[in-house]
Amino acid sequence: MNRLTRPAGRLADGSSALARRLAARAAAWVARGRRHDLTGWRAALGCWARLTVLAFGLYLLWRLVRAVPQLMWLATGAWTALAWRAGRPSREEPAEAPPAPDREAVRTLLLEVMGDAPAVHLRTVLAHLQKQDQWKGRTVGDLRAALEALGIPVHPKVKAPGGGPTRGVRRVDLAPAPDQDPQTSTEASTAA
Repeated sequence: MNRLTRPAGRLADGSSALARRLAARAAAWVARGRRHDLTGWRAALGCWARLTVLAFGLYLLWRLVRAVPQLMWLATGAWTALAWRAGRPSREEPAEAPPAPDREAVRTLLLEVMGDAPAVHLRTVLAHLQKQDQWKGRTVGDLRAALEALGIPVHPKVKAPGGGPTRGVRRVDLAPAPDQDPQTSTEASTAA
C-alpha cells in the first residue's frame, strides 16, 4: 500500500457519493413534476417535461464543452474539490446499536397491527412503526430480516387487507411458545 492509496480512495468514495447525490436530486426533481390531481398519462406529463428540460440542459452543457474545451479543466477541478469534501471520513463515533427487541413485544405489536385479520403485510407494519417515529429510514427488507432473526416466519405471498399478496406474517405463526402459554402452565400446575 503506497501513500497515494488513502487519498485516491477518498476521491473515489467522494466521487461516487457525489454522483449518487446528484442523481437522487435529479430524480426527486423529476418526480415532483407528477400531478396528483390527474390520473393516467396526463399525471406524468410534468415528469416528462422535467426530464426533457434535464436532457436539454445536459445537451447544452455538452455543446458548451465541445465549443470551449478548456471548461473541462474548470469542471474537473470543481468535481475534484467537491468529491474530496464528500469523501471526508466521518469523525462521528458510531452510535450504540439499539437494544434487540423482545420476541414477545414484537409478537404483541404484530397482533395489534393485524387486528382481526388472519395476516398482515410487512409494509403495513413498517408504516405503523414509522407513524410512531420508529424505524425511520428503514425498509421492508430490514423489517423482514429483524423478524426472521427473532424466529418469526415471513411468508412471501400473504393475502391481507390493504392490497394483493405480498410479504407478510400470518396469525397462526404468532402462537405463543409452549413454555410461555398461560394455559399450559396452569394445566401443569393443577396436574401436579
